[in-house]
Amino acid sequence: VQLVESGGDLVQAGKSLRLSCTASGFTFDDYTIGWFRQVPGKEREGVACISNRDGEIEYADSVKGRFTISRDNAKNTAYLQMNSLKPEDTAVYYCAADRSFPRVYAAILSLPAGHLEVWGQGTLCTVSS
Repeated sequence: VQLVESGGDLVQAGKSLRLSCTASGFTFDDYTIGWFRQVPGKEREGVACISNRDGEIEYADSVKGRFTISRDNAKNTAYLQMNSLKPEDTAVYYCAADRSFPRVYAAILSLPAGHLEVWGQGTLCTVSS
């Protein structure tokens, strides 16, 4: 059971990045996927989530209008398209999977959610000014 993030890089402010989250070892389309980010020394922040089949999507206010979450169940992969990047978007980005959309959404909102079932190891995105 594994999630692997990729696509992190060093980019200038205003540019774009697309992160990927590839799953293995479980039935990907049974799971909601969430993206989170964390700066060392700070609390983890929710970014966006997408439900397993009907495509229900929610975003954190800090990324609305700039980031787009999507998924391709045939490829067992979720994506986070990040446009108009800002230096404050610099963080390690993690994806997580859970069978409960409400639990993932609560985690995005930093509400008590319990432990999400599967986490990736993270990918570093650095935005220079």
